[in-house]
Order: sequence, then C-alpha cells, then structure tokens
Amino acid sequence: MPSRPATSPTRSVLPSGGGKALFDTSDVAILLLDHQAGLFQTVMDIGIAELRANTALLARLASLLKIPVITTASEPNGPNGPLMPEIHEHAPHAVYVPRKGEVNAWDNDAFVETVKATGRTTLIMAGVWTSVCVMFPALDAKAAGFTVYAVMDASGDPSEMASRTTLARFAQAGIIPTSTNAVLSEAHRTWARPEAAELAKLYALAAPNYGAVMESYVKAKDVGGRTKTTAATS
Repeated sequence: MPSRPATSPTRSVLPSGGGKALFDTSDVAILLLDHQAGLFQTVMDIGIAELRANTALLARLASLLKIPVITTASEPNGPNGPLMPEIHEHAPHAVYVPRKGEVNAWDNDAFVETVKATGRTTLIMAGVWTSVCVMFPALDAKAAGFTVYAVMDASGDPSEMASRTTLARFAQAGIIPTSTNAVLSEAHRTWARPEAAELAKLYALAAPNYGAVMESYVKAKDVGGRTKTTAATS
C-alpha cells in the first residue's frame, strides 16, 4: 500500500473578498501521470523542454506549498520508458503508485485509494499523453465527484488535432483546462505571505521575461539606493 501523501494546510495569508471561484491549495492534490521518456519522443504539440520545465515547476510549487503529489506510470519497464526524474527531485514527498499495465490510472485500485487518502477533493492533473493519460482519469475522477483541472502546457500529445479534440472533451465534461503559470498564480493569491520570495523565483521559471524584469528592478533599486547614499554624504 503506497504511503499517504502529506495533507497539511498550505495557506498562510488569504486575501478577503474575491477568490471564491479559485481553487484552495489546502484542498488540492497534484497528479502527474506518465511523464515518461519514451512518450516524450512522441509529443508534437509542445516543445519537450517547455513540457518538462512546466512539469518540474508544478513539483517545485507542490513542495513549497506542501501540496500532495502523486505520480504513476503504466509500465515503466516497457518502451514508454521511466518517469522524468525532475518530479521526484523537486517534490521528494511525492508518492509513486505503480500500475499493472492499466492505461487509465483510475482503473488501478491502489492509485484511486492513494488519491482518496489525501482527503483532497480538487485534483490538478498533467501528463503524457493529454488525450489518454490525463483525459481518462480526469473523466473518471470528475464522475467520482472531484473537481478536476488539466494543466495543458505540462501535458503533451502526438498532434495539435489530438490536443484540440481533448480540450473540447474536457470542456464538455466540466474539466477545467489551465496552464502552469495560471496554477502558480492561483495557488499564490497574495504577495503578503511568507513564501513570496520563493514564489517570485518560480515566476521567473514560468516566464523568463518576467525574471528579466525582476533582475532589472532589483538592479535599478540598488543603483538608486547607492546614488541617494552618495548624495547624502557628499
């Protein structure tokens, strides 16, 4: 029986008023499905470097905010290959659930039991392929009463057509499509929290241009401070 993922509350400072339509990180589990080396070679709707970077960012975010992570692979010893190592490197608390060849992770009793054991009712899913490894368990989890998000840019498919078709089916089933940056921002909610500086580093990974903005701001602030000090002492 896989070990129980961490379930400690993650919010420290909440803004008042809005946010009722956003997910609550204290009720979220992240499921990273079949991010395997062999399957990566078939992905054509997103660059592999971007896909891996976004998946790793979700793992980093989960570690920072103490969100449970569950990983799985149908058959890692076959041609689909092993899971990308970055997930467990950045989220050492992640629980890996082996499967017995089931294509749909929700067909594996141990996987479903591990998800339910988190006590979370909102599931953020990503995986390869989006049209199979994500969509099948997403549909089943939705039918089982979970709120389900699908992170489209931390998932990949063999074609744009497969991705567009999957997105349409998600919409029909009430599964919420989202992006890595949107997940980061929705989890973040406010800069008035003790993890703010670490979250800023994640934004720089999600949007390198924003990282450049932050570097420019820090440098300008430093130069401005030194200029004021020099003027005051001269």
